[in-house]
Amino acid sequence: MLQVRPRRAWSVADTYWSEYLISRAMAGTTASRRTMMRAVQYDKYGGGAQGLKHVEVPIPKPKKGEVLIKMEAASINQVDWKFQSGIARPFMPKKFPFIPVCELSGEVVELGSGVSGFKVGDKVIANSFPDGGGLAEYAVAKASRTAPRPPDVSAADGACLPIAAVTALVALRTAGLSLDFAAGAGEPKKNVLVTAASGGVGHFAAQLAALAGAHVTATCGARNLSLATDILAADEAIDYASPDGAAVRSPSGRLYDAVVHCAPAPVPWKVFDRVLAGGGGAVGVVVDLTPGAAAFATAARQRVTFARKRLVPLIVSPAREEMEVVAGLVAEGKIKAVIDSRYPLSRAEEGWAKSMAGHVTGKIVVEIGEDE
Repeated sequence: MLQVRPRRAWSVADTYWSEYLISRAMAGTTASRRTMMRAVQYDKYGGGAQGLKHVEVPIPKPKKGEVLIKMEAASINQVDWKFQSGIARPFMPKKFPFIPVCELSGEVVELGSGVSGFKVGDKVIANSFPDGGGLAEYAVAKASRTAPRPPDVSAADGACLPIAAVTALVALRTAGLSLDFAAGAGEPKKNVLVTAASGGVGHFAAQLAALAGAHVTATCGARNLSLATDILAADEAIDYASPDGAAVRSPSGRLYDAVVHCAPAPVPWKVFDRVLAGGGGAVGVVVDLTPGAAAFATAARQRVTFARKRLVPLIVSPAREEMEVVAGLVAEGKIKAVIDSRYPLSRAEEGWAKSMAGHVTGKIVVEIGEDE
């Protein structure tokens, strides 16, 4: 029996996109002659997904030390809509209107002065924080924060790496883990806890910790427990809503040598203190990726008292070398990007709303291109 799929409701964005395609066709515009591009931006604090506007704006020009990227995919992070909500007001965004999203994946189409190591046609990934620009057909990024994208890494997967995967890598290095297997040979196996292990940063942290040879305990929602053990290679997983999850207790009774705290909700230090190793010569470390004022105060107090158990608030500024490392691991099949959902640029506000709603498994990707 023939089944007819119901049509999705026509949106304002669909109307804009259709009119844009018609105008492009009538004008006979080619990529080499274009001066304007589609983009999604907001012009004030607040508004959420409804505050995003589909516009046509000039294609940016790369300045000294920058590359112009023809966008293929971008990934939305929580910090993107938190900036829109005014969490960093008045410092971020620097000005309005603002084109958000900083995890970029695409092709180099123009080089700014002084750029070496890249050429037109190179497939790349880039981190454009704090300037954003990702929800557009073209974006600029500093060459120092741009890395080659291996042929075996798709545009969508590549867009998940520049901030999320690199943050996970830096967090584990900060916690004392190494991905240099030769250097780590013969060292005792470390016990590592990753909170919010099914989230954007957490799902990379769990995989990288397992790759480093650690025994990994993951916290996540009940629906993602099998993902944590079967896909992310965690040795054990805890439902964060359970009593053990609230206390971050290892089901096997282990004390943690390191914790990568990815969950946005703050956890009192006394909760971590109970489950951290720190006796004898051991040092237990909690790397907090969402630190608040209390975390910085706790860390300062521990430094002056030479505590064996330490909280380390971490703000990451990804560099090219780190992006190359995680892109190489994806290309080799050693880690993978888990993509929750994909949206074309014409429906970017839907991905924005989904990110704001929370409980995203992995990453949300906006795919960009003339065939979207």
